[in-house]
Amino acid sequence: MSASDQRPALLLLNPRAAGGRAGRLAPKIQSWLQQHASQVPLHQPDSVAAARALLQVAPPGSRVVLAGGDGSLHQMLPTLLAQGHELGLLPCGTGNDSARAFGLHRLAWPEALHLALHGPARRTDVGEVVANGQATPFISSLAAGFDAAVAQRALRAPAWLRGLPRYLQATLAELAALRRFHIQAQLDGQLVHAGDTLFASVLNTPSYGSGMPVAPDARIDDGQLNLVLAGRFGPVGALAMMPLLLAGLHTRHPRVALHTMTQLQLRADPPLPLAADGEALPDAAEMTVRVRPGALAVVRR
Repeated sequence: MSASDQRPALLLLNPRAAGGRAGRLAPKIQSWLQQHASQVPLHQPDSVAAARALLQVAPPGSRVVLAGGDGSLHQMLPTLLAQGHELGLLPCGTGNDSARAFGLHRLAWPEALHLALHGPARRTDVGEVVANGQATPFISSLAAGFDAAVAQRALRAPAWLRGLPRYLQATLAELAALRRFHIQAQLDGQLVHAGDTLFASVLNTPSYGSGMPVAPDARIDDGQLNLVLAGRFGPVGALAMMPLLLAGLHTRHPRVALHTMTQLQLRADPPLPLAADGEALPDAAEMTVRVRPGALAVVRR
């Protein structure tokens, strides 16, 4: 018996993830649990508050299997960290960039569920942004600027529009009303940029936006975060860069810079749109972003 099998475990399913696809999978998951892990309860909370309450009453250090996507994980992350729970992920979301970084996105759901319950957990870095007096952890990405505006628009897209097409549609819509932001960015105390910026986004995983390899060299266990900074672009230039982003070739563009860091201090005028793990945050004129090395134990391949 592995150490993970000796921990209390529960399965938390977000029935609204991926436009309700996760909820439709629930009967099959329940049947699988009855056959293979009858001691593990399946919960389908009807609100974020109810889901967090379940995590708060679970014994500290429990194995929490989360059936959902990046947004579901983001919403549970503060409580997972506070309670010291281990995370197993059953990918059922729209973007699933965390699942990609964990090596889970190509697994059939029964295989992913078995691994989530019984696989060993490994220490994984977490990012944290402090803005508007609020500290918010993130597991995959903090979009800031144009890409955050895209993420916010994608959240409002029709439920039937999923994955990469959802983000591409939002991108084209935001290009039609492109905004420029003037920022000052300091990495670990050193000024690296002062000027107009399309976006200045921080990644813990290699991809965001449903698989766009924005920070191809990022690792989730190296004790660092990755800043991807795009300088001044007009609508035509920004549109021309989109295929490069999709192919991971934007790193060769002269107005795109990639940095590794442990802490970023950023000031912006006007305030930057923000999105953590694809979830909208209030715009911010000042923020600090830092890494929390090995803060979360995650089952990954």
